[in-house]
Amino acid sequence: MKFMIRLHSPKDAEEFVKIASGFDYDIDLKTGAAYLDAKSLLGVISCALNKKAMVICQSKDADKFRNSVQKFAVA
Repeated sequence: MKFMIRLHSPKDAEEFVKIASGFDYDIDLKTGAAYLDAKSLLGVISCALNKKAMVICQSKDADKFRNSVQKFAVA
């Protein structure tokens, strides 16, 4: 599953990483040419803050994760 998000503040990034860390499968973010671990607060803050980022996760449970972070989703 792929969808776009935007994190507007370090607090948003912290909340997003906390939610992502609660799932036991890999979740990645793609910003430009960079791929980063969505469970890494430092990576998310340094590379994905105030930018559109594509969330990439492949799991049968991916819809549950997407619903958990829906407030960060963008078109």
